[in-house]
Amino acid sequence: MKCVSLFSGCGGLDLGLVRAGFKVVLANDNEKKCEDSHTINFPKTKFYLGSVKDLTSEKLTELLGKDLRKIDLVAGGPPCPPFSKSRFYRKDKPRALDDPVGFETVSGYFDVVSKLNPKAFLLENVPGFAYKTHSEVLDYVLGEIEKLGYEYNYETINAANFGIPQTRERFILVGTKKSKFKFPEATHLKPSEKLDLFEKSKPCWVPVKEAIGDLDTDENASDEGHFAGGQYHDLLKEIPPGDNYLYFTEKRGHPNPKFKWRSRYWSYLLKLSPDRPSWTIQARRSNNMGPFHWRNRILRIEEVKRIQTFPDSWVLKGTTEQQWRQVGNAVPPLLAEIIGREVKKHINKTAKENRKKK
Repeated sequence: MKCVSLFSGCGGLDLGLVRAGFKVVLANDNEKKCEDSHTINFPKTKFYLGSVKDLTSEKLTELLGKDLRKIDLVAGGPPCPPFSKSRFYRKDKPRALDDPVGFETVSGYFDVVSKLNPKAFLLENVPGFAYKTHSEVLDYVLGEIEKLGYEYNYETINAANFGIPQTRERFILVGTKKSKFKFPEATHLKPSEKLDLFEKSKPCWVPVKEAIGDLDTDENASDEGHFAGGQYHDLLKEIPPGDNYLYFTEKRGHPNPKFKWRSRYWSYLLKLSPDRPSWTIQARRSNNMGPFHWRNRILRIEEVKRIQTFPDSWVLKGTTEQQWRQVGNAVPPLLAEIIGREVKKHINKTAKENRKKK
């Protein structure tokens, strides 16, 4: 099955879809380093460097040729900052469709869907995409889907529920022809949910140590270049694994408080617990915003790739910060593969039903 990928980044969503049985015939992004990374990992895929708005009918015809009318799936996640939780606090920046980038990318996505008329499309974004405060975004999207004549279904999915060693929540919307898409059932459970007698057959969430524990076995390993905590590095050492700056607040009973309750972002001085999944890997590498390694350092690129379920062999181009951004913005390939299999199954089922009717 043929797929066109939009806002492709370094290829996390694409890798999962390829593993699910799709062939990515065209990818797109407007960042050169993303093109560099994607091209080296998908050497046979055409890549268009530029805005999604530049993908006119003429340009798509030029890029896709004979595949133009044979696209089974359009997939991608429009850049998420306009819909993120941080925009609740950044009053100086426009939110949702008031942000020109937000409108251009979301409308551009559906322009491409309209031009290619695929059997299905997949749209991924942050959970804030479906927040009531951003209701005009979802209303706009559902209105576009209705115009195009697709059925749709959407969910906010926690990646940890599907075996990814990260509690990463993402909004996923799948549009299909004639019948509604059904999302796969969770394969893993939060440890507290194992108390349900009917769910004993499912394994618990994958702890982050299982994913990255073998990458740092030397207790005295050098962490030069991975300094964490800034001026509060010594405080970070005192914070227990799985906790954050709130450990040093009066409300938590600390005898010598350093911070006021909820005075910082929740991820401030946030430290991984080896025995639970990582919290969401952000797109920005920081020396005070975690999650940090339980050994009080910034995670390494090799570790964030594992947490995001990229293979160790995945090549990333650019500086450490540019590589981190690419990985942090990506859809975990394992999650993309699981959802991609269901999308493929749905397309095949619909095609079979259409043949029977004929």
